[in-house]
Amino acid sequence: MPASSLEPLQQESTPSIIARKIRTAIGNGEFEPGSQLGEADLAGRLGVSRGPLREAMQRLTQEGLLISIRNRGLFVVEPTREDIADIYLTRTAVERGAALKIIEVDRTGHEAGAELLAIVEKMAALGPGSDPAELSLMDISFHEAMVRRACSKRLTRIHRTLVTETRMCLAALEQAEYSLHDRVEEHRHIAEAILQADVPALHRALAEHMDSAIAQLLEPLSDETTDT
Repeated sequence: MPASSLEPLQQESTPSIIARKIRTAIGNGEFEPGSQLGEADLAGRLGVSRGPLREAMQRLTQEGLLISIRNRGLFVVEPTREDIADIYLTRTAVERGAALKIIEVDRTGHEAGAELLAIVEKMAALGPGSDPAELSLMDISFHEAMVRRACSKRLTRIHRTLVTETRMCLAALEQAEYSLHDRVEEHRHIAEAILQADVPALHRALAEHMDSAIAQLLEPLSDETTDT
């Protein structure tokens, strides 16, 4: 029997909406790493009571985006070298799983590969001297589209938190010597591997891209460690 198109509506709870809004604000840099989140201020800005706000902030603490410091309050986490490496390790696992699912469902990977290549072409069209923030947003959209194409609610949910953590690191990446050409070609290799359903090439392209991003992010931190 075919599935009905009249499925029950999935209503998002108030704490979920609040958590999503705060998560987005953290990802957009409105709340910078290390900044404190005041409960009264947030409740007033969001127009909500403290009960659902506390539940939302507890969720974000469990996700690792906030940290509770005894007798001080809640703060946006400041990613360490180990955190950055772990974020990208986990992203590699999630995105590899998503890409393999795409290839498994559609052996040609044509639709997903075509969508991803279209994003790559938009990245390339930005050209040298483009706004680094715009390039970073397009970079993120590529990876979000890849995971979305896997049609896995759990992968999408996990990836959403990872993307927020990644955005917290992107300010450093925007200042790094990560050329537009290298960034575009790394994404192109991933998209082409999916388009051609080439699993070995996919593993290689995804690993090389993540390793490159980690190297760019950790290099400034290495300099800081040396200076101290």
